[in-house]
Amino acid sequence: MKRKAVLFDLDGTILDTLGDLSNSVNFALQENNLPPRSIDEVRSFVGNGIRLLIERAVPEGTDTCVVDKCFNDFKKHYKDNSAILTKPYDGVIELVKILRGKGYKTAVVSNKADFAVQSLVEQYFEGLFDFAVGEKEGVRRKPSPDSVYSVLKDMNINPDESIYIGDSEVDVETSRNAGVECVCVTWGFRDRELLEKEKPDYIADSISEILEIIGE
Repeated sequence: MKRKAVLFDLDGTILDTLGDLSNSVNFALQENNLPPRSIDEVRSFVGNGIRLLIERAVPEGTDTCVVDKCFNDFKKHYKDNSAILTKPYDGVIELVKILRGKGYKTAVVSNKADFAVQSLVEQYFEGLFDFAVGEKEGVRRKPSPDSVYSVLKDMNINPDESIYIGDSEVDVETSRNAGVECVCVTWGFRDRELLEKEKPDYIADSISEILEIIGE
């Protein structure tokens, strides 16, 4: 069946957000007298939403009330500092423009907090996505297929008419759960070796490979 929609993860797929995420994590840790994390550690923690990001960043055995405080400190800091080092990956804007020019619907489906998804998509990709959704109350986050199904329903497109582009094991599992083909990119937050173990439908090392996979 001909594909009609291309869905994208945000962090590590279309936006390099790692620097700002790392800075906000370490701000929250410092505010609570906890040891900092390296950028590689933060990279490995990202993918399952910001609450789990903080739970992974604090030392094992940290009291729940301290975790809660770190979580709130992170959210406040990141809300005001999410677009300092962040930038689109090379070629991504051109990719989305090409797809839209070919008639594809496009959307962002992320585990990032919805307020940040809306802000970043508007800032860096204004007018390039039909829908953008992040983590919010009442909707199970990825790897649940709920947010994918919600976007596809709004687009009036079936799962087998769409493809999902991400960069992590969470994205592979999400795609499987939703019955959607998956492309994993190698420029994001997981290395190729891990992605190969997850066995997505496709692995792409470049923007041109994504276009080849989609068939343009």
